[in-house]
Amino acid sequence: MLEIRRMTPQVGAIAEGIDVRTMDDATFATLYRTWLECNVLVVRGQQLELGEFLAYSRRFGLIEAHPSKSTRHPDCPEITLLGVNKFGADGKLDMAIYKRGASGWHTDGAYDAVPFKATQLYGLAIPSRGGNTLFASMYAAYDALPENLKQRIDGLQGAYIYGGRRKSTALLNPEDRDKKPALHPLVRTHAETGRKALYFDPGKILRVEDLEPDESDALIGELTGYMIQPGAEYHHQWQKGDIVIWDNRCSYHKAAGDYPPEEDRIHWRVSIKEPAAAH
Repeated sequence: MLEIRRMTPQVGAIAEGIDVRTMDDATFATLYRTWLECNVLVVRGQQLELGEFLAYSRRFGLIEAHPSKSTRHPDCPEITLLGVNKFGADGKLDMAIYKRGASGWHTDGAYDAVPFKATQLYGLAIPSRGGNTLFASMYAAYDALPENLKQRIDGLQGAYIYGGRRKSTALLNPEDRDKKPALHPLVRTHAETGRKALYFDPGKILRVEDLEPDESDALIGELTGYMIQPGAEYHHQWQKGDIVIWDNRCSYHKAAGDYPPEEDRIHWRVSIKEPAAAH
């Protein structure tokens, strides 16, 4: 029987007592509603094959292969395989794989004209300690902005590329590194909840459009300071068999990047989009 626990007042809920392979539409509707309310939904205790994970993920939207072709699952390009091949032939730890997602708070897919609606992970191997995924609310970030700053950024757009200003493109193939920047409003109204969020990714943003470079950099620094608000975080401690989905339209996340490197931390990941018409 489905049981749902809120993890913090603003972010995070854990659902237990169901099998996502066999649940009916009414149960899924409850999960979906909880996810919209809580930004992050954990479904605990699942045992899934590749096709079953994809089938469940498709109930949330359209699955699109991640631009990092080198980390796609060898049998299923729609799935990214996280945490494998951490060590090179020389035995040296590949930090781009070990520290993936841990370089700072971000939202997935800002570099696309239609950003990711959601990202979903399934925990296959979990280390003995560390390896948490951290989440925070974009709604809370927007609400915390001073009124004059809200007015200042209303109507402004950020220009985003995968590597951002640091040109961090190690996980991309060479032919995928010169994509045209995508533009998104800094104040984004959620398509389903109607709530305003600070849609912002300091690691992928190139500039704020229509501002001089110095002014753009200063604004990026100022907004970065408002991203993470007290009481609006959820730190997920993984268990094997957890499915975690987060809403990239209203939440930031990052990996802790602190687990023992000799231990496995392996996940399947899918990127989920909504149809362009929903924007």
